[in-house]
Amino acid sequence: MTVISELYHYPVKSCAGVRVAAGFLGPAGLEHDRRFLVTDLAGTFRSQRRDPLLATIQPAVHGDRLTLAAPRVGTIEVPVDVSVPRRPVTLHGTPFTGADQGAEVAAWLSEVLGAPSRLVCVPPEHQRVTDGRTPGTSSYADSCPVHVLSAAAVRELNDRIAARGGKPVPMSRFRPNIVVDDCPAHEEDHALRITAGGAELGYAKAAIRCVITMTDQRTGARSGPEPLRTLASYRRADGGVAFGAKYAVLRPGPIATGAVLAVERSAVDLSGVDAVPVS
Repeated sequence: MTVISELYHYPVKSCAGVRVAAGFLGPAGLEHDRRFLVTDLAGTFRSQRRDPLLATIQPAVHGDRLTLAAPRVGTIEVPVDVSVPRRPVTLHGTPFTGADQGAEVAAWLSEVLGAPSRLVCVPPEHQRVTDGRTPGTSSYADSCPVHVLSAAAVRELNDRIAARGGKPVPMSRFRPNIVVDDCPAHEEDHALRITAGGAELGYAKAAIRCVITMTDQRTGARSGPEPLRTLASYRRADGGVAFGAKYAVLRPGPIATGAVLAVERSAVDLSGVDAVPVS
């Protein structure tokens, strides 16, 4: 019986996640997820790949206000305004626009990151179609709007890391939206459809992992080679190392921890992972 054990949204792309007990799953994912984007002055997005200190920024959304907190620089409250002129932004080479949130938060972010930065909010007219087996839409996520990961897969990974003499890694390294439990490891690799209450998800593609998984999400420090070293020994797929899966929203609706999921399962591994260990 597969259940939701944890739920997270990430209001600012690449900043800290917010664990919630319940939320609304809209067409672009959990409410507030990747609604804001930090960019350089040219409009190119910043992420933990090059700016790991983003992990130390703790966001919170309260109505029409965004609060950001970080070590050393304290807290700033941003009145969210989507009526301002649009600013061109680029996400993985694709052009979009964003509503720039002003000079004060730009200066605050620049101090945290040690580089000139701006903050934009996804505008109401944002139109974006994501790829994969099931197309969907998203705000400023890398691709598909919902990342699902099984707790059993993380436990299995940590057992393998420990067998190599390494230290376990926390769930936060993988930045999931929905953590499922009481199911086999990698159940997300086989689920064509997932229904939770009034919401329904459709499998899009495997989640290909990057250097962000080697970033301590509390301090922003790189602490590799795990988990990528161990993942590469048994989770290789086309495009890299796969761990978790991306889903599109087929039917919006409320979602909560503890919810029992109805899973339409495929007989094949949808992730494309080569199950043979790599030496």
